[in-house]
Amino acid sequence: MTQYALFATAIGFAGIAWNDAGLAACHLPEHDAETARRSFLRRFPAATEAEIPPQLADTVAGIQALMRGEKADLSGAPLDLSRTPEFHAKVYEIARSIPPGETLTYGEIAVKLGDKLLAREVGAALGKNPWPIVVPCHRVTAAGGKPGGFSARGGVNTKLKLLGIEGAAAAAQADLFAG
Repeated sequence: MTQYALFATAIGFAGIAWNDAGLAACHLPEHDAETARRSFLRRFPAATEAEIPPQLADTVAGIQALMRGEKADLSGAPLDLSRTPEFHAKVYEIARSIPPGETLTYGEIAVKLGDKLLAREVGAALGKNPWPIVVPCHRVTAAGGKPGGFSARGGVNTKLKLLGIEGAAAAAQADLFAG
C-alpha cells in the first residue's frame, strides 16, 4: 500500500509517497497544498494520505532545509527501487553522490558509468526520476555550462531555482525570484 504526505517548505508544499520498501516518490513544491495534493494523486490515485512515518522524518527535514538554502544530506533516504530499471538505478546512485551546491554534467555521469556516449541515456533516466530532490537530478547539467533539461513543472527555471537555493555556480545566470 502506498501512502503519501504533504509538507510545507520555504517555496511551497512538497510531498513524499512511501510503501514498505521505502520512498516510492517525491513531489517538488507547489504554491499551495491543494495543487500539490491534486498533482500527487494524479501520480498515485490509490494512495492514502497519512502522517509522515518516523523513518522518513529526517528526509522531510532535509528537503525542508534544502528549500531554505541550507546544506542537507539526503543520501540515506530509503528508496523503493523495485520498479526502477538497473541503468536508471546506477544513474540515480551517481546523482545522489553530488553534494548540494555542486553539479556534474550528463557526460561526466556517462563516463562514470563507463561510456561517454551514454550522456543522452543519462538524461532520459533523469527525466524519469521519481524522487526529485532526494535524487538531485537538478544537479546534473549539460556541457559548456548550459543547464540542460528538466522535466518537472517549470522546466529549466525550476532547475535553476533549485540550484540557486543551493548556491550552485550553474545558477548564477538565473534570478532566483523571477517567475
